[in-house]
Amino acid sequence: MFEALATIPAEELSLRHARCRALLAEFAPEAGGLLVFARPAIYYLCGTLGMGCLWLPREGEPLLMLRKGEGRAALEAPTTRVVSYRSYKDLPGLAVEAGVPFSETIAVDMGGLTWQLGDMLRSRLSAHRFVSGDQALAVAQSLKSEWELSILRSCGERHHLALYDVLPQLIRPGMSEREIAHTAWAVFFELGHQGILRMSANGEECFLGHVSAGDSGIYPSSFNGPLGVRGEHPAVPLMGYAGKLWKQGEPLGLDIGFQLEGYHTDKTQLYWGGASGSVPAEVQAAHDFCVDVQAWAAENLKPGALVSDIWAHCLSWAEKAGFAEGFMGLGANKVPFLGHGIGLAIDGWPAIAKGFDRPVEKGMVFALEPKQAIAGLGMVGVENTFEVTENGAVCITGHNYELLCIEA
Repeated sequence: MFEALATIPAEELSLRHARCRALLAEFAPEAGGLLVFARPAIYYLCGTLGMGCLWLPREGEPLLMLRKGEGRAALEAPTTRVVSYRSYKDLPGLAVEAGVPFSETIAVDMGGLTWQLGDMLRSRLSAHRFVSGDQALAVAQSLKSEWELSILRSCGERHHLALYDVLPQLIRPGMSEREIAHTAWAVFFELGHQGILRMSANGEECFLGHVSAGDSGIYPSSFNGPLGVRGEHPAVPLMGYAGKLWKQGEPLGLDIGFQLEGYHTDKTQLYWGGASGSVPAEVQAAHDFCVDVQAWAAENLKPGALVSDIWAHCLSWAEKAGFAEGFMGLGANKVPFLGHGIGLAIDGWPAIAKGFDRPVEKGMVFALEPKQAIAGLGMVGVENTFEVTENGAVCITGHNYELLCIEA
């Protein structure tokens, strides 16, 4: 009677299962399998955004156990066995019946459970010991297959078209941040954005992104990113403030994500309120520095590189070039990273930061976001999404990085 809107190919799922198992042997060798609760992670492993959990044993076929949605799962995850449950205490018996019993030690995506649900799981499955499977899952998802990369490339093309080609024809100084945000939404939806941006960090939210005119770009922020934002309201510190107008002689930063078939690209486009040639030398120099940092980081994001080394180099470069004060934010807004992995979540593993020392692999995808804050004025800089190849990272969100000048 019904047909699936889309399915993940069986061979693609098999590759993901094999990679997760290999990484589980590396990060949690004592565990006999991975029990996943976060909905995007369940989707990654079977193709449906299931309400429940998925058991991926070290040997044997995965088992999807749902509180609700067996019918939908049958359509979207036709190669995965699906059963229903009412309580966590039912899970071990269901796994036994399916021929893939739980091991004594189980790896769990602890980031996918609240403290309350984690305690409940331990109490209901007291015969089992739980260890973290988060690192294995994060590293597995960081490496994209050709199937995933094809989606991301299409997403990136539309992203660039929206921010670089279409929006400059529709926005102008004198508009409020909120008007610009609504205009951006209309353009993004028209180009196929599917209406949701996912964050993996607990408690983080993102809706459209940041629309920051003038000193909104350095407004105090609680979001873990360099670009400040006034936002809609203290309860919704995202998008743009109706009371803040973009003025002549001010930068406008649009840090907006695009999402297609569950996958995200990240991009920041900077605009200048005024005629071409009106950008002050200080502002242009700061923006050009960020473009140069992005280019160097992309060139050096090769298989075998360490992202911690890339971060250390760029931080030192900013200090030597006289940009240390505003590099990656001002004061408490400053963030200790240059970018991040991206895919089914915007804030994917790894961050380009100190302490991330696993070598880069071909097929990883990163958002590079060098920014420079200018006291009293706002923020300039760039952000684009890059695919790691043998010869460095290639941008998939366009190849134009200049400040776009827009007159009233």
